[in-house]
Amino acid sequence: MRLISTLVLAAAVSFMFALPSDAKAGMAQEADINNGLLTAAIAEKIQRECRTIGGRLWKGRSFLNALKDMATARGYSDTEIENYINDDVEKAKMRERRNAYFKSKGASNLDPESLCVLGHDEIAKNSQIGRLLRAK
Repeated sequence: MRLISTLVLAAAVSFMFALPSDAKAGMAQEADINNGLLTAAIAEKIQRECRTIGGRLWKGRSFLNALKDMATARGYSDTEIENYINDDVEKAKMRERRNAYFKSKGASNLDPESLCVLGHDEIAKNSQIGRLLRAK
């Protein structure tokens, strides 16, 4: 009986230590949150590379806070959220998705002029990406 109790306790402890990893996997499955993070990553790269476009700081901050609020409402802790967005593997995946978006729109992350064209197009369309940007 004591052996069974020890095994149950060991399983419970190992489950508790597995939670942060499971939380990271869970955040990766949150499509709407990750699509929002992609939108922010696209806008950030455009405003950083294009001299004729700037970012809308307060709108960007509000947009990211709304994403964080969504994650919090779904049960993710601040630590889990921070760990997820600062994870190097997840950052690399997001860069790949961002660059694929650029390519699908005829732009390149390595060509600032193409990013400017895309950025001005997004602003003109008043897309979510465009609402995070402003023409200088």
